[in-house]
Amino acid sequence: MADTTSLQKTQASATYDESAITRFLRKTEIDSRLLGMIGALALIWIGFHLYGEWANGRGLFLTSRNLWNLTVQTASVGIMATGMVFVIVMRHIDLSVGSILGFCAMFMGITQVHVLPDYLGIGHPAIWILTAIVGLAVGTMIGAIHGYLIAYLQIPAFIVTLGGLLVWRGAAYLLARGETISPVDSTFALLGGGPYGSVGATGSWIVGLVACAGIIWMLLSSRRQRQRFHFPLRPVWAEFFLGFVGCGLVIGFVLLVNSYGWPSGIVRQYAAANNITVPEGGLFIAHGFAIPVLIMLGAGIFMTFLATRTRFGRYVFAIGGNPEAADLAGINTRWVTLKVFALMGFLCGLSAIVASARLNSATNSLGTLDELYVIASAVIGGTSLGGGLGTIYGAILGALVMQSLQTGMVLVGFDSAIQQMVVGIVLVIAVFLDTIYRARAK
Repeated sequence: MADTTSLQKTQASATYDESAITRFLRKTEIDSRLLGMIGALALIWIGFHLYGEWANGRGLFLTSRNLWNLTVQTASVGIMATGMVFVIVMRHIDLSVGSILGFCAMFMGITQVHVLPDYLGIGHPAIWILTAIVGLAVGTMIGAIHGYLIAYLQIPAFIVTLGGLLVWRGAAYLLARGETISPVDSTFALLGGGPYGSVGATGSWIVGLVACAGIIWMLLSSRRQRQRFHFPLRPVWAEFFLGFVGCGLVIGFVLLVNSYGWPSGIVRQYAAANNITVPEGGLFIAHGFAIPVLIMLGAGIFMTFLATRTRFGRYVFAIGGNPEAADLAGINTRWVTLKVFALMGFLCGLSAIVASARLNSATNSLGTLDELYVIASAVIGGTSLGGGLGTIYGAILGALVMQSLQTGMVLVGFDSAIQQMVVGIVLVIAVFLDTIYRARAK
């Protein structure tokens, strides 16, 4: 009898705990899938670090150097993943993003190395600006062509973008006959990161404070909008909690990027060039936020605004939820589809800027297999292949998860074959979890 009573109390306590967690998530409106991704990311980071300590005597993953490099490596795929969210939400797919990146990078490489210097002179300050504009324009044009074929000629997106994968990879080879174009313009190269391609400690704190102010403004603006339209309000404690956690994460990120200093050799070169005396213990100069990371975060903010605060974004999700109903409601689904693929092409051009600048060259193989990582990032981040559901921040977190897996496997010595197998397994698991989530949501 005592055992039965104890069991009933235990079950009641478990039910209370579960309901308390559910109430907390409902009050704060935190996405449970977001918590799952953060948990998975933490397990990956801690797991690889502990494995390194066990196998090699020291863990290399949870170091400021590795985590800083990890964010930079995530930037290229993360930028494209924000656009892939819109594509998949509309029940399409884009298999050509890696090839578009490679073609845009090669086009920009030729532009800034062989074309513009002949007209403007070597080292002209406008070269990097014109090159970036050319890359973005070429990517947008290619995406618009794909969108036209899909929307107006009714060719399935899978076929159009599969053809684009082959066409633009071949076109990139033909542009330079397979040659590597390097080095790129010195100012353009800063967009790829590195010691000089970062904003430093002071710049990072400015970015962090602006981000914290933005978080507080968003919470206040959202609350005012809810009051205006008589929508249910989050409790005040939930608003404070979200602001505290958001600003805490931002400040933690700033502390992380500022804890990674320049290599000693570059510090000595910098000190000699600027007549700075290096103290006996050495001179510490923080990297701060890398420019590619700021570009990725900027793209994420812009795409989030587009998805949640504009008519275009509402149309995209409406079409993905029910294309026939959206068409009957008067939405020009074909024009929206064309614009989504043009936007995807624009982001491929932006990603090409980051990737080629980081490599300091343009090669024919740049962007190879990136389409798989971009799609996987969006799906892992919660974008449903069934359409109508997805978040931009989820896609960026998905890209970080993918890059964490790749970086961790490189650090522990896994070969490329195992890396590809793991990526494939993770993608299948992500789709399976999405299927279960959608089934439970019905």
